[in-house]
Amino acid sequence: MPFSAALHSEWIKIRSLRSGTGSLLAVFAASVAFTALACGALGEPERGDGPFDPVFLSFYGLLFGQVAAISFGALAFSSEYHTGALRISLAAVPRRGLFYTAKLAVTGALALAVGLVTGLVTFLTGQELMGDPGIGLGDPGGLRSVVGSGIYLALMALFAAGLAALLRSGVAVLGILVPLVLIVSFVVGDVSGGIAQYLPDRAGQLVVHQHPEGDLGPWTGLAVTAAWTAVAVLAGWWALRRRDA
Repeated sequence: MPFSAALHSEWIKIRSLRSGTGSLLAVFAASVAFTALACGALGEPERGDGPFDPVFLSFYGLLFGQVAAISFGALAFSSEYHTGALRISLAAVPRRGLFYTAKLAVTGALALAVGLVTGLVTFLTGQELMGDPGIGLGDPGGLRSVVGSGIYLALMALFAAGLAALLRSGVAVLGILVPLVLIVSFVVGDVSGGIAQYLPDRAGQLVVHQHPEGDLGPWTGLAVTAAWTAVAVLAGWWALRRRDA
C-alpha cells in the first residue's frame, strides 16, 4: 500500500472517532474559555503587582487545552487495541513502519492545525480582554508564542500517541501524563529548582512566555519537549514492531 493510501486510511479512522473529534474541539474550547476567564477577571491592581507577562497570561488556558491534546493523541492510537482493530489495520497495511508513520503523521498534523488556530484565537482573545496592557502579534513574543503553542500541542499529542503504542492503553497514558502536567511539574518546580524546566510540559511552555527565565530559551525548551516526544515515539515503534497484534 502506498503511503498516501495509508494516510487516507488513518484520516478516515480518526475522523470517524467521535472521542477524537471531541478532544480536538476541547483543545480549542478549553484554551480559549479559560484564557478568557483569566484575562477577563484580572483587575488593574493585580496587573501592577510584580512581574506581568501579557503573553503567558493570554495562554493561561493552554494548561487545560494540553490535557485535551494529550487525550486526542492517546485515543488516536489506543483505539486500535479496542475489539482487535489493530489486527485489521495491520492486515490492510502489513508494513508496520508504514502504518505507524501514517498514524503519527495524521495525528500530528491534525493536532498542529488545531493548535495553531487555538494559539492565534487564544492570544488575540487574551490581549483584547487585557485592554491597555495587551500587546500585538508584532510585539516581542507575540507571533512566536502563537506558532510555538501550536507546535507544543502537536508534540504533546504525539508524546501521548507514542506512549499509547508502548502501553497499549489510553487510560494508562492519561493516568501518567495528566497528573504530570497538572500536578507533578508544579510540585517538582517548587522543590528542585532548575530540574523542573527540563520536564516536557515545563520546557515546551517556555515558548509562551514573553521573556522566559532559566537556562532554556523558548525554542530550546520546545526542542526539549521534542526530544521527550521522540523517545516516546521510538519506544512505541519498538513495542509495535516486537509485539503481536
